[in-house]
Amino acid sequence: MDSAERENAPPAERRLETPRAAGIAGLCFAVLFVVSLVLLRNHPAGSSSAQEIRDFYLRDQADSVALVGVYLVPFSGIAFLWFIATVRHLIGDREDRFFATVFLGSGLLFVAMLFIAAGVGGALLAAVRLRDAPVPSADTVVTIRSLASGFLFIYAMRMAAVFMIVVSTIGKRLGVFPRGLVVAGYLAALVLIVNVTENEAFLLVFPAWVAAVSVLILRRSGRARADPIL
Repeated sequence: MDSAERENAPPAERRLETPRAAGIAGLCFAVLFVVSLVLLRNHPAGSSSAQEIRDFYLRDQADSVALVGVYLVPFSGIAFLWFIATVRHLIGDREDRFFATVFLGSGLLFVAMLFIAAGVGGALLAAVRLRDAPVPSADTVVTIRSLASGFLFIYAMRMAAVFMIVVSTIGKRLGVFPRGLVVAGYLAALVLIVNVTENEAFLLVFPAWVAAVSVLILRRSGRARADPIL
């Protein structure tokens, strides 16, 4: 059915189709997530002196760069939601209720924890920059950074790990993921689950995996309409 026939079709025969552009949603998430992390690295460290904190908020331009990173996080979350929808659409009628529940729940919780971490982490910056609030003390900066890091490293990354395990399992059971990608997904998820440090390098594991899955989806997009790849 071409576009003209689809437009003239009765309501019962019409079907909402997934946009082809949704295939690049995972890549968009990976890029935006990494860029926002890089921009947010300019925040004062916990060991920063009061003068360094004051310079960051009142004199340096680094606060403007970090604020851009805060505003990029919602767009990365939106892209990830599109990625979730794309994968679920490609699973199609072969969706298992148990795995579908864990898949959708872990993905949504990851986005929620990511938004909370970014909101908490950017709260002081937004208050000083946009609301003319006083420069926070070193103790306040440490507390806020610790809270934001907790949401990101402890909660968001573990939800990401669960998401990786479920999608890797689905790909394995349906025989559509290469063995190397399945093993890499399990190992990467294990790393995120047992990690107890705040090493920023671990944050790159999840977007790298999402990018790999997205590339696989794009490579097989030509066959997706006739035979779902997941």
